[in-house]
Order: sequence, then structure tokens, then C-alpha cells
Amino acid sequence: MTKNYFITHEIGSLAKPEWRVKSALGKPIGQSEINEAVLWAKTLSIKNDRLLSLLKKKNPSQKDKSDIKKWASVYAVGLLEKAGVDVVYDGEQQRSEMYQYAVNRSFGFVFRGLVRSFDNKYYQKAACVGKPRIKKPWHTDELKLLQNITNKRIKIPITGAYTIATWSFDEFYARKALEIGSKKALMEKEKARRAFVLDVARHLIRPNIKMLLEKGATWIQIDEPAATTIPSEVLLFVESFNESVKGLKGEFSVHICFSDYNLLFPHIERMENCSQYALELSNRDSIELGVSDSKRPGYEILKQFKKYKIKSRIGLGVIDIHSDFLESPELIRDRILYASKILGDPKLINPTPDCGLRTRTWKVAYHKLSAMVQGARLAENSLT
Repeated sequence: MTKNYFITHEIGSLAKPEWRVKSALGKPIGQSEINEAVLWAKTLSIKNDRLLSLLKKKNPSQKDKSDIKKWASVYAVGLLEKAGVDVVYDGEQQRSEMYQYAVNRSFGFVFRGLVRSFDNKYYQKAACVGKPRIKKPWHTDELKLLQNITNKRIKIPITGAYTIATWSFDEFYARKALEIGSKKALMEKEKARRAFVLDVARHLIRPNIKMLLEKGATWIQIDEPAATTIPSEVLLFVESFNESVKGLKGEFSVHICFSDYNLLFPHIERMENCSQYALELSNRDSIELGVSDSKRPGYEILKQFKKYKIKSRIGLGVIDIHSDFLESPELIRDRILYASKILGDPKLINPTPDCGLRTRTWKVAYHKLSAMVQGARLAENSLT
């Protein structure tokens, strides 16, 4: 078995360094933030003299603030590289939030106010008031920056069509349905909903993916946390994924977190050109060692993927992102080996965190990612 048989990668977000946050907010950067930048520069072997001079400026310009934000990407990529992760990203250092960031760069939406997403996280919810169109590319500048930072393979996450539509008010497509009554109104509402979701896929997601591919991206992860929010619409989610990548050549995967994955079946048999399903699994699992069903309850859903003969890879969540508990490499090894046994083919397993690690400090995230990589290597050795 060759080295790095199990390809490790992150899912998306990392916490933003406090010096990056304060800079963006226009707040003074104190000695504690500077000390943090120095500490992590030493840990990650980053030459940061230029960053330190920027952080010490009393009245930084907009360009200075932009440069500080770019340094956050250098640090975040460095953290993943130091941990040994195979496929990297910068943890959304250039983005504000997965929904608002995307909608801000699109025509056809007006923000209506803050709503709660989960925990103490909030986002600005928008209403669709016209046909969605791109205002400016979402992630091409980000990709260019990352290409200048790392020689490793890059995976770019992009918020999916179904999630954008589900997290938005519809004040455009549903107008006709609201104007009529009875059973016909329900039919019109369903048609309007489908038109809204698929227009987001066609006119926002696919063009953005196409531009990323043209700029050298090879792997695009479509984030769909809302995929199973409305069980009756899972097939519409599938259709929106297919429409988003239709006619494009590249590697496309989907990340679905904190969901009832049973609702995906049998609908995902219709998914087209989906190379991987990245799933949140470890926080449903026990922390005991072993590769039996009783020791690995969090990975029960993989039997459905086997039953329905889904040939796509699994982005196997082996790190709980809502806990500071540090999984041992041996625990991660056993989770990977169990999944390999269930699916019957180790090549179908790519170890990942459950979701983005923005909920954890960098110290905890680093230790978790390092353990993930070590666990993958232990699993490889066990199968040699």
C-alpha cells in the first residue's frame, strides 16, 4: 500500500486570529495579539517581520488591513501543512461567513436582518427579490492567493445552491403562488421553489465554479448544510447539485453536516459527478478503541452507502469539532479501519474533521488535525 493512501483534508473553516479580527474591525491591536502572531510564526516556521510591522501601525491603511488578512491565510495554510494534512485550504480567512459572503457578491438579494444559525452564531438573512446573478466572482482572488502560498493541492469550498435558497426568503419566485388560492397555489409554490433553487444553481453556483476551474482549481467542495432540512426536498437538493456541476470538468464533492443522513437515500443514487460525500460522524461515535459495530456506532450510516452501492468516496468525519477532547491517533485509526471494513474498499475513505474547526482554538485544532494525519498513517500500516 502506497504512502498517503488515505487522503486527509480539512472541511472549511478555522478560527480567525485575534489580530486579523481586530484589524478588520478597526480596533487597536495589543501586545497579546502580537505575541500570538510571534508564537505561531515560530511554531509554523513563518517569517513574519512584515506582518509584525503592520500590526504595530497606529493608523493602518485599507491596504495594510488587506495585507493583514492575507497574512491570516499564510498562517492558516501553514497550520494545516505543519499538521501534515494532504489537501489544504486557508480556513475561510478571506471570508466573513459562508452565506452572507456569497449573497453579498450576487445580484437579486436584499438583506433583511440577523437570524440565528446554531450555537451563538448568527447570519444576515437575505430575501431574493429578483433573478440571481453574479455581481463579482466569489472565490477566484482567494484561489490565486492560496496558489501563491502553497504547493499542496487546494480544495475550495463553495456554498451550495440549495442552502443559499433555503436560508433566504423568497419574495420573487413565490409571488404568483401567493396571489392565488386552493390546490393550484400549492402546485405553483412547488414550481416556484424549484425554479428558485435551480436558478441559484445555474446562475450563481455553476458560473462561480466554472471561473474557479478556469483559474486552476481542481477540487471544489459544495457545502450543503441545509440538504436534509426539508425531507420532501432532498431530491431537489440532488437536482441542484447536478445542475451546479453540469457540463463542468473537475472534481466535485459535497459536504453535509449535522443532518439525518438516512434521508439522503435512495435519492443520492441520482447524484451525478459527485466524487465524495463529506459527513459529520465522529461526534455520534464512542471514544473507545475497536472496530466492532458496538465500538463504532457513529459510522452506522456507512452501511446505507454500501447497500445502495454508492461508489463515491466518503469524507470520513473522524474529529469532533464541538469538543476540545483530543482524539488519539489510535482512535482515529480504528474509525478509519471500521469504515474501510464496512465499505469494503479503503480507497473510498478520506479522513476529515466532522466540519469546520472554527469552533476550536488553533492549539486544539492543530492537535486534532495532527492526530487525524497520524491516525490515517496508522490505518495504512495496519492494512499493509
